[in-house]
Amino acid sequence: MFVLPKGKPWSHAQVKQLQELRENGKTVAEIAQLMDKSADAVKQKLRRLGLKVVTLENTEGSTTSSEVILPEDLPSIEMTLLKLAAAMKALEDPKLTKTDVMRLRTLIQASTIYQKRYAEYVDYRRIERELVKADELFARLKKDGDAREYG
Repeated sequence: MFVLPKGKPWSHAQVKQLQELRENGKTVAEIAQLMDKSADAVKQKLRRLGLKVVTLENTEGSTTSSEVILPEDLPSIEMTLLKLAAAMKALEDPKLTKTDVMRLRTLIQASTIYQKRYAEYVDYRRIERELVKADELFARLKKDGDAREYG
């Protein structure tokens, strides 16, 4: 079994630099050179982050882009379930083309993945709030302990 080698993980600082370079209009090739990464690694990371991928094709010199437009708010689980139910219902139509079936199956898979990621996100936010409260409590207790020590 052949396994492709995996590159080095991106640090938080590198992700921030990538976002800034992209926001400043740099192309994939320019970013790759500046960050000492391969163009493919830059493209993949940009796509994972939902950022616009801009490349200059050597053959034609034209600019192509693949842009994902981020929504203002996360869709609710209820809306996602409605889309899932609609896609499942649409699959019952015997007159669907193969392309339609594949598109609907992709929607179903995306809905399922979204529900899992949304649940993880909600849990993450809960943990984050608890950590903030714990930090605040710790700071207050430390301050009270310091005041008693020197008071």
